[in-house]
Amino acid sequence: MSDMPLQGKRVLAFVGDIYEDLELWYPKLRLIEAGAEVVVAGPEAGQTYAGKNGYPCVSDSAIADMQSEDFDGVLCPGGFMPDKLRRDPKVLELVREFADAGKLVAAVCHGGWIPISARVYDSVKVTGSPGIKDDLVNAGAVFEDAAVVVDRHFVSSRKPDDLPDFCRGMIQVLTATS
Repeated sequence: MSDMPLQGKRVLAFVGDIYEDLELWYPKLRLIEAGAEVVVAGPEAGQTYAGKNGYPCVSDSAIADMQSEDFDGVLCPGGFMPDKLRRDPKVLELVREFADAGKLVAAVCHGGWIPISARVYDSVKVTGSPGIKDDLVNAGAVFEDAAVVVDRHFVSSRKPDDLPDFCRGMIQVLTATS
């Protein structure tokens, strides 16, 4: 196996105010290390967003300008950010398009709020922060308390401590869809 198994793959990552720092940066850097290109999109292009723990992230692009066909998957980090982003119709449209196309939909911790609002978790096995367990179940998901749950092209984890398993799950899905 190549040390760049994701060469040629592109992943869209969402960012916004009060994102969970590790849940964006760890997967972003791990995917880049594996050869993927990661585009971080926020409400505005070139805007600096402060993480929950104060780490800044400058968006590469505006969410409004993103097209799902340009990417192999989407990353939904947690923090308080997903509660705001899930109100953006474009975010929900993108996530539905990724899900419908069988492309990676990855969510960690409270990031699961975005696929919940996109209505793509019906009968999907997932995990997430214990704080959104009821939301996941009410959305029709099958909740499992595990470090990572991979169900077809859906990858989910509970918290920053799960990130090594989460990233392995994302890489597994992205390499399977070549």
